[in-house]
Amino acid sequence: MILGLEGPSYGGKTSALGQLRWVPAMRGAMFFPCYVKSFIRREDIPTPSTRSADEQVEAFMKFMEIEANRVHAARQHGGLIVLDRTVDTLLAHAHAMDEMYGFEVLPELRRRVQDLPHLRPDHTLYLDVAPELLHLRRKAAGHHEVEPEYFLHDPAFLHHFRDHFCHPAHRPVAREMVVADGDRQETAAVVQALFTYWAGR
Repeated sequence: MILGLEGPSYGGKTSALGQLRWVPAMRGAMFFPCYVKSFIRREDIPTPSTRSADEQVEAFMKFMEIEANRVHAARQHGGLIVLDRTVDTLLAHAHAMDEMYGFEVLPELRRRVQDLPHLRPDHTLYLDVAPELLHLRRKAAGHHEVEPEYFLHDPAFLHHFRDHFCHPAHRPVAREMVVADGDRQETAAVVQALFTYWAGR
């Protein structure tokens, strides 16, 4: 069983999964952190604001190397797998860049996903958080002063990124996609309830 949690940056995914680890139904589950946590050096993380189709493909391939490591670890572990972001994040990002800048790389990346090892979630929960709340959360974390221009919260990017998960025509990789309102304080409780239900099925 593979469960994925998705949503925009500062959407509450990592915090919710941190609490989920202590739920009895999740004992023995293997949790994978967000892709960027796999980079030792911050400067090695591909920029989210890629400037060309080639750069977008290169970034995708770097993340798919991490995905291959996930696959290897998951096969050794077996049982319940919980993902903080999934391959759908990479495709959603590519979709947004295609729409914003005309890169037209998404069809190629979809083909590569079919050929490369990856974990296909049985169920994915997308936390749908209002842009205004994302901005407030980032500001409360003290990150706005350090990096005022944050590409992942660009209104156009957020719109197209969300579209990948919420519009059926875009065919997410996950077998089942559920969208939940993420602007409520009980986000962690929603994640816990739904993931516990899925894990027991």
